[in-house]
Amino acid sequence: MAPYALIAATLLGLATAQTPGSTPEVHPKLNTWKCTKAGGCKEQSTAIVVDSASHNIHQKGNSTLGCGNWGSGADPVACPDEETCAKNCIMEGIQDYSTMGVYTTGGELRLDMFNPSGGQASPRVYLLAEDEENYEMLQLTGNELAFDVDVSKLPCGMNGALYLSEMEADGGRSQLNPGGAAYGTGYCDAQCFVTPWINGVVSTSCLLPQYSCLLVPGKRQGSGCLLQRNGYLGGKRSLQPDRTSHMQYRWSLWLHRR
Repeated sequence: MAPYALIAATLLGLATAQTPGSTPEVHPKLNTWKCTKAGGCKEQSTAIVVDSASHNIHQKGNSTLGCGNWGSGADPVACPDEETCAKNCIMEGIQDYSTMGVYTTGGELRLDMFNPSGGQASPRVYLLAEDEENYEMLQLTGNELAFDVDVSKLPCGMNGALYLSEMEADGGRSQLNPGGAAYGTGYCDAQCFVTPWINGVVSTSCLLPQYSCLLVPGKRQGSGCLLQRNGYLGGKRSLQPDRTSHMQYRWSLWLHRR
């Protein structure tokens, strides 16, 4: 049975980093419920974490310098290898999620495209378990998933989505990525996006798109996707509604060495 993490998003933004910084991560609470015929519904004190790309990722000792961005490779000076990169790159927590356009009240979640200052937020968020250290893993076989979505204020040209993606419960937490799911690491999707980070660890020898790296001869290490399940629950583009549910098969996150 495959485990899934629940994801809500407005647009995209992908990257991850290693060592948590001094700014604490304060997750917005989002109540969810697990129900059975015998026991009824029991409330869970789950929480929300924004994708690690939305965190402030900077070099140790110089907060003005980054370590690499979505769409490009890692900074070769800060990240000559995995261990050095983990020491040099800091990912700060987020104390106020409203700056990310994320708001929760009880069992309600609202995602805004822009933050209160008018800057682009475009949050992608994941559902954390009650321990706030791991993702809430959904075992779908024999179960029902119910939710309500209000898209009445989604403006023209915008896209909102709620979907499932197969991810590790701890977000790829390791010695080189101690933050893990608590900082929103470990995401991968069917687009095989370009990123210098894999599960919160730098991939120094593969600076090309993940799917391309697999085809380049002589590369010692690359990343790609093996068959993995991705469930799209529903979404809406203004003036072009999409209310159907469908499954999307993609390649699962993996590493190969030569």
